[in-house]
Amino acid sequence: MSVLHKIDRYLRETAMPRTRFGRLAVGDPRLVDDLRRGREPGEQMVRRIETFLAQHDEAAR
Repeated sequence: MSVLHKIDRYLRETAMPRTRFGRLAVGDPRLVDDLRRGREPGEQMVRRIETFLAQHDEAAR
């Protein structure tokens, strides 16, 4: 599953605005829009996003 797919699923489940997600996860409010336009995240960026998703998924449980 791609990182963008994981983000989109998280956004649907939490109703979090995409700009807020980008700002909280990696400090870039344009992250989601850029990824949808074809931006390829580096390994470090993917790790930061996946860490954010894992931490917030645990908190939601």
